[in-house]
Amino acid sequence: MSKNFAIQDLHSFNSFADASKGDDLLPAGTEDYIHIGIQQRNGRKTLTTVQAIADDYDKKKLVKAFKKLACNGTVIEHPEYGEAIQLQDDQRKNICQLLVELGLAKDNQLKVHGF
Repeated sequence: MSKNFAIQDLHSFNSFADASKGDDLLPAGTEDYIHIGIQQRNGRKTLTTVQAIADDYDKKKLVKAFKKLACNGTVIEHPEYGEAIQLQDDQRKNICQLLVELGLAKDNQLKVHGF
């Protein structure tokens, strides 16, 4: 991906949290996989879903970064994985590249599902 994304801070911040816990955050996917899937909507329209991103990251800031891929997105509540990100169109390859580029996950921590 040739685009340069200048995203400074994707971590969510709680000003009332214990200050000694700041550097102990594990990167996303150290224990689990990040699941990237696709769902057929109607006709040729599809949705890309990104699930199981660590709670350390602010999902709304991630959606804002993903919108640079020329797609609309939103944060939804998933019963099994908690908060998930839904994006319009098939963005599986772009999302994988962006997550690796931003350092949110390694290539072997991404599970791509779909057709």
